[in-house]
Parts: sequence; structure tokens; C-alpha cells
Amino acid sequence: MSFPIDRLVITPHVIDLSRSPLAGQFDAETYVLGAFNPGMTVLPNGNLLLMVRIAEALREPIRDGRVHAIRWEAAEPPAEGEVASKGRYVLDSWPMELADTRDPRKFTLPGGGWKVMALTSLSWLLPVEMTPDGMDIVAIHYDRAVAPEGSWQCYGLEDARISRIGDDEYLMTTCSVSPERHSTTLYSSYNGLDWTFEGIVLDHQNKDMLIFEGLVGGKYWAQTRPLGDLWFAYPPGSAWRAGPSINLATSPDGRHWKPHLLPHIRPRTDRPATARMGGGAPPILTEVAGKRGWLCLWHGVEPKEIVGIYRTFWTLLDENDPTVVLAEGETPLLEPAPELTRPLEDLLYLRDVVFTTGVVDLGDRFIVASGEADLACRVTHIPKDAFTP
Repeated sequence: MSFPIDRLVITPHVIDLSRSPLAGQFDAETYVLGAFNPGMTVLPNGNLLLMVRIAEALREPIRDGRVHAIRWEAAEPPAEGEVASKGRYVLDSWPMELADTRDPRKFTLPGGGWKVMALTSLSWLLPVEMTPDGMDIVAIHYDRAVAPEGSWQCYGLEDARISRIGDDEYLMTTCSVSPERHSTTLYSSYNGLDWTFEGIVLDHQNKDMLIFEGLVGGKYWAQTRPLGDLWFAYPPGSAWRAGPSINLATSPDGRHWKPHLLPHIRPRTDRPATARMGGGAPPILTEVAGKRGWLCLWHGVEPKEIVGIYRTFWTLLDENDPTVVLAEGETPLLEPAPELTRPLEDLLYLRDVVFTTGVVDLGDRFIVASGEADLACRVTHIPKDAFTP
């Protein structure tokens, strides 16, 4: 499906690494591997904010027979019970004969019976203020970048999702990466630009946490997506496919979360395009397909080579009981768009990926923010009549 307003609005060329949190901290050149997967919200002044993931990578990760990675570490060990207030970025290295470097985003290492990997880049988050239609940059707020500040995110922060709840409460979930855990961390803001770290809210390998943009029954609700390498089989003939799925959780305060007992959105055996799935944009309360409810945009992955093909699908949940599905699209809402990245062919290291991370309701249409090819930020205006079950 094509849309008249659909383009890349932020590319690696826009980013000034001389203003990066990593600038000047080690003796090696870096570049922007990707500026993508933007969390999106509406600022108090009516402009849009894209919280862009900047994947900053070493220009030469492999040299002298070793492969290197960037890591944040505390400048001084914090006192017991305290958070490190200052840190620095350092380089680690491993012998090439130990590393599998086939995936351009990471390399794997011997793990004694389980998978161990390191990243070819370190990600931090850059707030970019856009015009209300999401098409043009108003300001890039380097001074408000969100970067690692503790050992739990020493390999970076990834994939912000921003939910505006009421007039002055913004909650942002991020994926924090470290050898300690692969966790979901929470930030809060009163204005969408200045962010306060609230702590870890979901523990190891629970990604794509999306907080609903509003309370339901006086509670905060969220979609989550646990990961893992082991899944138990459904019985023969089941409509469901074993693997990662989207779950629900509730909270009295947005900080302490309890998983819901019943399953939520699961991969089906008759839909190979959703063999793997995860949350996309935080659910918003709106009306599509003649029904009012919580609109969820999520990604489904069709197996192909190493990464697979990422597409965006949609589901509408009941306004008062989000466990109930009112409608859903059987075909993708958004597909990867190679024509958009063709001018950036020399920068491409990945294909077949659109990863939706934000949505705003404009009345007759939606503004949808996505990462394209793990390289750039894509903004699409999608009319409401495109949502057909």
C-alpha cells in the first residue's frame, strides 16, 4: 500500500557527531550507522518530537586481528546504592578467531552453552523537534540527548517509545543493553524534552514495551514482548505458532508492572509474515474501521536470511477492556520502501525492514513514524480509510 505523504525525514547525513556524547572520548573514528526507530510525541507547543536512535559505530571495528566495541563505564565506582553520575566511553577488543561477524549489527562470541554477543555500535537518543506534520526539522536538541548513565546500559539505549498521558505527563520506555541484563528502562518528562531516569521496569530480554496513551479503569496499561531462545510447543493443529508474542501488563503508577495472565497478540500458523512479532507504536485511543478503541501498530517478521522482512500490522482493542480485539488488518499496513533508501544506497547495510515506533492522530489521518532499514527515520501520513479488516 502506498501513501502520498511518505518520506525519509532524518538520515545519517543530518547528524553532527562533533556534538555526540561520545565525541573526543577515545582515539578512533566513528560514524552514524543509523539514525532510526524514532519515538514520537506531540510537544506542548504543537510541534512533533522524534526521539531518534543514533547508532554510532567505529569506522574500523576490525583492526590488528581483533574486533572492537564501544562501552560506557563509570569514571569512578559509585557508592553502594548510588547511581554513577559521570562516565566515559572506552573500547574493548576480542580476537577475531573468536567472533562471528556475519550480522552487520553485532558479533557473537563463545558463551559456554548460550548466546553471547557484542554490538558493532553504541546507541544514544537524540531529540529532534519537527513541524506539526512531521515533515521538516525545527531544531535538533543535542543538549538534551539521552545517553548511558549506568552499568545497566553500558552498551547503549535503543528504540524509545513515548506516551503522552494527560497534558503534562510523558513516559518514555527504552531498551538498555549491558552484560548485566537486557532490560526496559523508563524515563519521565513534563514537557517531552527534559527527561528524568526512573529506573528499570522490566527485566532481562523484555523489549518493545509500549505504554497506552491514557488510563484504563484507573490503571496504566502496557504491551510487552519477552524474548528467549526456548519456546514450548502448542499442540498439533493449533492456530498458534510458538515464539515471541505481544503480552499485556498493568500498573497503578506507571513504574511497577504486573503481567496479565492471558495471552494477547500471538503469531498464527497461517501467517508466515508474523512468525516473529513485537510492539510498534504506543496504543492510542481513536476510531478506525467504524469502531472506537486502542489502535496498536506492531511489527511482524517473515523469516528471510539473517534478519527477515519487517512489516507493520494493526490491531484495534476494546476501549474499556484491552484484552478484547475488536478488529485487525490481515494485510500489512506498511511495507519496507526500497525506493526511499535508494539515494542512500552507499550507506545501506540492511534491507527489508520497516519498524514503526510512533503514531499521532490528526483526525482524518495518522502520522506514523518508523525506522527504515535500520538507517533513517520515515514519516508516513496514513488516511483512516486505509484501516480495513
